[in-house]
Amino acid sequence: MIFLDHAATSPVRREALEAMWPYLTGAFGNPSSRHRLGDEAARALAWARETVATVTGARPGDVVFTSGGTEADNLAIKGIALATPRGRHIVISPVEHEAVLETASYLERLHGFEISFAAVGDTGLVTADELARVLRDDTTLVSVQLANNEVGTVQPIAELAELAHEVGARMHTDAVQAAGWLPLGLDELGVDALSLAGHKVGAPKGTGALVARGRVPLEPVLHGGGQERGRRSGTENVAGAVAFATALQLAEAERAEASERVGALGRELVAHVLREVPGARLTGDPQSRLPGTASFVFPGAAGEPVLLELERDGVLSSSGSACAVGRDEPSHVLTAMGVPADLAQTAVRFTLGRETTDDEIRMAADAVVRAVSAVRGIVAV
Repeated sequence: MIFLDHAATSPVRREALEAMWPYLTGAFGNPSSRHRLGDEAARALAWARETVATVTGARPGDVVFTSGGTEADNLAIKGIALATPRGRHIVISPVEHEAVLETASYLERLHGFEISFAAVGDTGLVTADELARVLRDDTTLVSVQLANNEVGTVQPIAELAELAHEVGARMHTDAVQAAGWLPLGLDELGVDALSLAGHKVGAPKGTGALVARGRVPLEPVLHGGGQERGRRSGTENVAGAVAFATALQLAEAERAEASERVGALGRELVAHVLREVPGARLTGDPQSRLPGTASFVFPGAAGEPVLLELERDGVLSSSGSACAVGRDEPSHVLTAMGVPADLAQTAVRFTLGRETTDDEIRMAADAVVRAVSAVRGIVAV
C-alpha cells in the first residue's frame, strides 16, 4: 500500500505513543488534583505547553490545548470576535477550511457579524491588494490559512497580517496543514493566533492547540471549571497534549530535511503526471506551495473512479478535503479559484509524508497514468 493522503491524517509516530503511554496508565492523575498523581500530570502538561510554545515562539501561557484543528479554529474566530467590541466585521478567504467558513457563518447568522471574502486568484493566493480592498475601519478579525488543505497554496501571511494590524484588526491563521513543513513562529508570521492539529504531525486524532498571544481577548467556547486559564474548560487530555507536543517537536526538528526531500519527490510526481497524462493540470500555486502536496484535475476522468482505480493499484489518495466526504458538489476551493464545476469534479489530490519513498512515488506516478487512462476508456500502452 502506498499512502499519499497525509493531508487527511498521518500515521501516529511511535515516539508520540511512547510519550503518552505513562499518562494513560500509572500516571493517570487529573492535573487539577492536589496530590502526587495530580502533580505528576500537571508537570507533564506544563512540559507539553512549554514545548508547543517553543516551536511557535510563544509563551507557555499562550498555548490552549484543544481537541484538534476544528476546535482551535472555532475558539480563535468566535473567541476573538465575541470578545472584541471594536467592530463586527470579519474578513476570511473563500478557500478556508470548513471549520473557518462555518464558524464565520455562525457568527453572521446568530451574532450579527458581517463577513467579507478576500478573493483568490486562479492559483489560490490572497494578495495584499485584495485584502486591502475588503478591510475596513471596523474590521475586528482577519482569518486566512497559512497553507491550503486541498491544493497546498501557501499564503503571504506576514504581509496580510501587517495590513490587518494597520486597521486595528487581529490576525488568525489556520496553520494545520503547515506544521512540519513551514515555520510556525508567531513573530515571523506576524499573527495573533494560529491553529494546530496533532494528527497532521504524527500525534493521535483528537489533539491540537490554539496558540493565541496573551494580550488577545478570547471569549471561551466551552464553559466550566476554568481550565486553560479560563479559555477552554474541561479536564485536560494530558496524554494527548504530551503526544501532540512530542510529535510537533519532532516535526519541527526534521522540518528542513523533510521539506527538501519531500519537495523533490513532489516535483517528480508532478512532472511525471503532467508529462504522461494528456490534459492533466496542476492546481494551486506552482511556486508558493507545500512541498508534499500535488493536486490535479484530469479532464474527461471523474475523480472518484480514478481514486477507485488507484486503490486497486495499491495507491491511497483523495479528491480533496477529508472533511467534505459525502458531498456531491465540487470543491469550494477549486471553484473559488475559477475552476469550472465539471472540471473540479475530476480533482485528485496526492499528499506526501515524511515516510514517503522514491520508489513509492515512481510506482504511484505510473499508477496515475494507468488509472486516468482506464477511466477515460483508453488502453494504456
